[in-house]
Amino acid sequence: MITDDNIFAGSSSYEPFSMSGGNCMDELLAAIGYKKLRSKDNMADVGQKLDQQLEAVMMDNNVNAREDGTSSNVASDDAVVHYDDPNDVFPWEKTMLTPTTTHNNNQNDTTISNSLPFTQILEDPLRFNILNGNSAKDNDLTAVTETVKSQVEQHSDLTCLCVAVEDTGVRLVHALMACAQAIQEGKLDLADVLVNHASVLASQQGGAMRKVAANFSHALARRIYGAFPEESMSSSLSDMLHVHFYETCPYLKFAHFTANQAILEAFSSATAVHVIDFGLKQGLQWPALMQALALRPGGPPSFRLTGIGPTSPEDTDTLQQVGWRLSQLARTIQVRFEFRGFGCNSLSDLDPTALDIKPGESVAVNAVFELHRMLAKPGSLERVLNTVKNIEPEIVTVVEQEANHNGPVFFERFTEAMHYYSSLFDSMEGSVNEDGTLSEVYLGRQICNVVACEGEDRVERHETLAQWRVRMGSAGFEPVRLGSNAFRQARMLLALFAGGEGYRVEENDGCLLLGWQMRPLVATSAWRVASGARRH
Repeated sequence: MITDDNIFAGSSSYEPFSMSGGNCMDELLAAIGYKKLRSKDNMADVGQKLDQQLEAVMMDNNVNAREDGTSSNVASDDAVVHYDDPNDVFPWEKTMLTPTTTHNNNQNDTTISNSLPFTQILEDPLRFNILNGNSAKDNDLTAVTETVKSQVEQHSDLTCLCVAVEDTGVRLVHALMACAQAIQEGKLDLADVLVNHASVLASQQGGAMRKVAANFSHALARRIYGAFPEESMSSSLSDMLHVHFYETCPYLKFAHFTANQAILEAFSSATAVHVIDFGLKQGLQWPALMQALALRPGGPPSFRLTGIGPTSPEDTDTLQQVGWRLSQLARTIQVRFEFRGFGCNSLSDLDPTALDIKPGESVAVNAVFELHRMLAKPGSLERVLNTVKNIEPEIVTVVEQEANHNGPVFFERFTEAMHYYSSLFDSMEGSVNEDGTLSEVYLGRQICNVVACEGEDRVERHETLAQWRVRMGSAGFEPVRLGSNAFRQARMLLALFAGGEGYRVEENDGCLLLGWQMRPLVATSAWRVASGARRH
């Protein structure tokens, strides 16, 4: 059993090189063939110049990598040190991260972790491998050098680019990236060295950087050591984490508000409505919908809710408890309400006849962060969508993470996940209360699943809106445009979170996306069965 302490602390005999021991690091890297370059600029300027160098390289693949690294873009001084690998750096081009677009140019602040968010450090255009021995000490240079040289000899085909800077943040990000590439290439002994180094560097950081790096180090270590996370958390505890995530940030609220608005518009003239929720959890989405139905001109329709959730081994029936609470609310606001809890371990097991669709009622199917889990088993999503199509609902609301964590290449999936979750953690940085802490646990479990698991165990298979459009269209559904009311409500919702600063809502061909800064993170879309696919 590998505990968190084992994963984050690494070997007890391992100590990282401190930046104060720069001469030792210089000598070590020189011993394995690295050339030293210096710059008088602060790290923000260096980052911009490296961006310019990268653009020049990508425009002319015939430019020699060594000449590019020593061009006039990098001056000669003692402020910052970086090392250029004598090997070719062009193999990195195909998977380069997006270049940094903004930098902090404060000459008095050279600490990147304090001046730049983690998302911008991730966008540094150069990735490198940091190679340290398991007994790395400044007073034992010979032993350390031999250890690193041994690693290099064993993995001579692995392209390396090391950058030693005054701030450990960039070193940390690149160590994580190098570890992921080593795993991709099956070099688990090298990955072991790198993840221990990254774990120690993560412990030296603060804020969002530390949280993101610690979660990814944890996940990488589990993958290296074969300690894949087990789904041992009870459904009640999982639902509790879900509630705290709901309270901390606007993403789930955005999902619920936009989906509810689409459902309300589809039910505008219905006298009997039936919502089938593919992931009821604590039922947080439905009080707002019930109140909106209660205020409808001419009186509220009758409201049936079928809440689907995992079968629970506990003595208490969680689904029925949620239904009882919603029934109390319905009685208070005078809405005729009927609830049915439906337990199943997989949505693909659903039988449409068991959902008890009654003649004359308008039906909506709601799937918030649920359908991507069906991609773990071939054919499961197709069965679920076929079930929905047989129901012929007025509307199907789908909310999913706007990310591609379902690609076949581990390194690309890891890179995308680093970008995605660093943005999420950055947006939550102001939440220092209990809700914020438990929300980080909620996201950490997703990270661990994306990185550490494979096969049917990897259920967090997020895909982009463009990919979902293809899947839904192929299954016989056509899009329903989300109206302007949904957009306005989403904007009003964001005003409740730090005045909406940093959050963005945008419309994309009838769908709504919520993002942080310039990165979309959650997408809401609505669908109905295409006219050519209906039975009658």
